[in-house]
Amino acid sequence: MSTSKKKFQFSLFLVTIGIVYGDIGTSPLYVMKSIMEGNGGLANINEDFVIGALSLVIWTVTLLTTVKYVLIAMKADNHGEGGIFSIYALVRSHGKWLVIPAILGGAALLADGVLTPAVTVTTAVEGLRSIAVMNQFLGDGQWTVVLITLAIICILFSVQHAGTSKIGKAFGPAMLLWFSFLGVTGVITLLQYPVVLKAFNPVYAVQVLFSSYNKAGFMILGSVFLATTGAEALYSDMGHVGRENIYFSWPFVKSCLVLNYMGQGAWMIRNMGNEALASLQDMNPFFQMLPEGLRPVAVILSAMAAVIASQALITGSYTLVSEAIHLDLLPHLEMSYPSDTKGQLYIGSVNWLMWIGCTLVVLYFRSGHKIESAYGLAITITMLMTTLLIFAYLRKVRKRKLLPWVVLAVFGTIEVIFFVSSLGKFLHGGYFTALLTLLILILMVIWYRGTQLENRFRITLKLRDYIPILERLHKDESLPLMANNLVFLVKDDDPELIDRDILFSIVDKDHKRADAYWFISMNVLETPGDMTYEVETYGTDFIFHIRINLGFKCSQHVNVYLRQIVQDLQEKGELPLQDRKYSIYGSFNVGNFKFGVIHKIVPAKWGVLGSLDAKILNAKYVIRKWAGSKMTWYGLDTATLIVENVPLVIVPPKQNERIKRVERNEKNKTQKHW
Repeated sequence: MSTSKKKFQFSLFLVTIGIVYGDIGTSPLYVMKSIMEGNGGLANINEDFVIGALSLVIWTVTLLTTVKYVLIAMKADNHGEGGIFSIYALVRSHGKWLVIPAILGGAALLADGVLTPAVTVTTAVEGLRSIAVMNQFLGDGQWTVVLITLAIICILFSVQHAGTSKIGKAFGPAMLLWFSFLGVTGVITLLQYPVVLKAFNPVYAVQVLFSSYNKAGFMILGSVFLATTGAEALYSDMGHVGRENIYFSWPFVKSCLVLNYMGQGAWMIRNMGNEALASLQDMNPFFQMLPEGLRPVAVILSAMAAVIASQALITGSYTLVSEAIHLDLLPHLEMSYPSDTKGQLYIGSVNWLMWIGCTLVVLYFRSGHKIESAYGLAITITMLMTTLLIFAYLRKVRKRKLLPWVVLAVFGTIEVIFFVSSLGKFLHGGYFTALLTLLILILMVIWYRGTQLENRFRITLKLRDYIPILERLHKDESLPLMANNLVFLVKDDDPELIDRDILFSIVDKDHKRADAYWFISMNVLETPGDMTYEVETYGTDFIFHIRINLGFKCSQHVNVYLRQIVQDLQEKGELPLQDRKYSIYGSFNVGNFKFGVIHKIVPAKWGVLGSLDAKILNAKYVIRKWAGSKMTWYGLDTATLIVENVPLVIVPPKQNERIKRVERNEKNKTQKHW
């Protein structure tokens, strides 16, 4: 059964609460605080401003999260899986341009994964200032907050390699407690000033944008937009918990969030103009609206929620990178699975880079408010790109006529406005997000464009034309046997075609005699978990083209799959038994394997390559070297590799460059050579 069809169960409800809503669940820690500070602080607000700001928050969450993601985007599932790369996999065949929103949105989402732990943990730790004793301990500076934040972040990233399945079991009850706390404390404060209920009227949202008491103008939307952080994660995590469980749990989560926002708004109205409160460092209405005795509990719960939200973004980044790799948008990286759960993916290089990134963000900004300025821009970019992909899906895949244009017009307009308002914080921290997104984007563009160039200059031959010479080589006992099974990983799904460089390596270089030649192509399916293979024998028992079809979330352990395939073919009589007499495991019928790896390199003379394309290819090969070899890409750690470098383009000499022979004269014979 597709995960999107999973029926409601209370246990899955808890899992959904724990892993889907971590990011959006921490938004009350900083949204109203950011709105208030953007208007000059507690001393510069009035009742109309607070009600208008609350209305903006409520209707932003309703339109972008409830309508766009819960009601529309979750219908665009890839066999139950969601997220920007899942929907791209559905629409990529309908237009080459669709790779642009996919890689731009994916880059921004990965940047968000770096910023989320920094902003949530920092803001939670700053909540200690709402406790008098802890405020004295933290002192006037910010470095104590920074050190505590870095300690939590270091612990968080250092345990990733071991997996989080045991800790994850506690996420559901912990987040259920957190949302209940948000809702209850919001209601208690709301009842003290119920006039904020007027915020449900969207008229107040429109009025505040044009009012004189809103000193930020339309730029207020940059802070309001922070209330939707986590909406993309909600869509991405659909495959883990099922659509029905999100449908059932979201009303509870949204109600708790809105109640807490309104509670903070009620407290702000009751205390506007309070100079003593306004002068407090890092004053946060989320903590200040609580009785002093309850604030330590709030700090503990908020820190717990921040860690859970960070964990969700970290593991989500692993999944996002994995999907990008399988869609050939990023280089292959070594992956591991720390637990028995396939979803427990760990990518060490990504973990270290995110760890370094989070540390630099905290050290550079040192304040939750400053990090918030860098935070919203990444989300607006991702949401805009997702809207474009949803438009393409509805129009090209679902064949809808009017709905795609309505979605593009409504949500595209809203998100462009939010994007422009977020740019207002560019000089206050948004530049950091832009730079981080740009770096990831450049990496993805180099890899994607480099792959296109490699495909453009590849020369393929008809394999059947070379079966006779391969047969003679296979039977030529005057040559040493290089391997029982000589394996090459090929790009061609078509078994009739073979890369010229591979045939040249087998026939011309060292005359590679083998009992069986294997040409393995990896095909990434648009489904997440299917695993099948197809065989072409060419009417022989020694040449095999194997097409391994793997879902975009499956690991590509070629050696494991190939041994299973060899045994299958031997059982069916399509491959002779390979009697391996000498082995510490006893005699068995599968011989040894050698894997041939052909590395393309840029020739010294570029030839038909332009200067920019040559630089892109060289950059790709530098990235490839950093990312690791095919031994780690395809799980060939125990295999024997034959690695050969060949030029991507062979530049033929010009006709007038043909070298000529001349006879030596007496002068040449007596000339000294140094």
